[in-house]
Amino acid sequence: MAAHRKSAHRKPKQRPFTGPAARTAATLALAGAATATSATGAGAAPAEPAPTAAQVRAKVDRLYHDAEVATEKYNGAKEKEAAATRAVDALADEAARRTDRLNTARHTLGSMATAQYRTGTLDPALQLALSSDPDSYLERAAHLDRAGDRQASLLSNIRRQLSGIARVKARADQETEALAARRAELDKHRTAIRTKLADARTLLATLTAAERAAYERAADAAHGGGPATSADRAGAGTPADRSTAHADRSAPRASVAAPNSRAARAVSFAHGAIGKPYVWGATGPNAFDCSGLTQAAWKAAGVSLPRTTYTQINAGQRVSRSELAPGDLVFFYSGISHVGLYIGGGQMIHAPRPGAPVRIAPISQMPFAGATRVA
Repeated sequence: MAAHRKSAHRKPKQRPFTGPAARTAATLALAGAATATSATGAGAAPAEPAPTAAQVRAKVDRLYHDAEVATEKYNGAKEKEAAATRAVDALADEAARRTDRLNTARHTLGSMATAQYRTGTLDPALQLALSSDPDSYLERAAHLDRAGDRQASLLSNIRRQLSGIARVKARADQETEALAARRAELDKHRTAIRTKLADARTLLATLTAAERAAYERAADAAHGGGPATSADRAGAGTPADRSTAHADRSAPRASVAAPNSRAARAVSFAHGAIGKPYVWGATGPNAFDCSGLTQAAWKAAGVSLPRTTYTQINAGQRVSRSELAPGDLVFFYSGISHVGLYIGGGQMIHAPRPGAPVRIAPISQMPFAGATRVA
């Protein structure tokens, strides 16, 4: 009995897996080991390297350029939106005038109808037979005939006016739809500009103070030096720049004298704007974007320019780089997204970008795309 009890409490001896069971166990063990290894490796995987200062600067430059492209599209959309607004307002005024004329015609017709009602509706032959004064009756009858003619004319006029008002309202509906589309386009470009500038600020914030200062120095050099200097301001009010610190030695040196009085006034205005901030969409007098500055400069000379870079390039006679004279508009990049006002000596005055005020710069610092002589 004792032996029996011992054998009852003895643990059964475990046998090793064989055959399919052994293969299944091995697969599960390997899978578990692989998962553990993967989890350990994921935690220890090296993070993506942060962009270098040079890469950040390149991205910021690209964002600023893209923002300027979007700014010129915004300027064009704003012009179209303003034109559509004027068209809608003009049609609303026309509809109001036509409605006033219609109401006047209706009032006149109503007065005639009231008068006829008061005189009664006896048959004309019976009225003649009963009249004690046939001559007087015949005179009144002729007057009634003329009144009938006027009434018919008024009715015809009212029909024409109703038709005209319907046409005006249909055109107003079309212009209102166009205005909504222009405003949507304006909002799209405004959002693009703000997004790109915000992205640029975010990227710049990843740089150290020393790296940001180095970026600003490099950007200033690329756009023609730092903020307005005393030498820059000394040229204000003269037809050409007196400072040659950043002269473009690769371009032919032009005479400092503007070719005519209007060009001189445009150059003088641009000199007076030196130091004023760049603000996208601005046309002065306290801030400018690039095409806003050139438009304002030539407006001061009595010449109306279109609003955008890609329309300003067609606002005058094209000239080659070797023919440049003070007052000419100089354009940059393949998409004609930047413009400055040439002042002679291979230099221009332009509004570079956010954070960089209006300044003098060499035209060689950006990809030259063409030039136009306004007058």
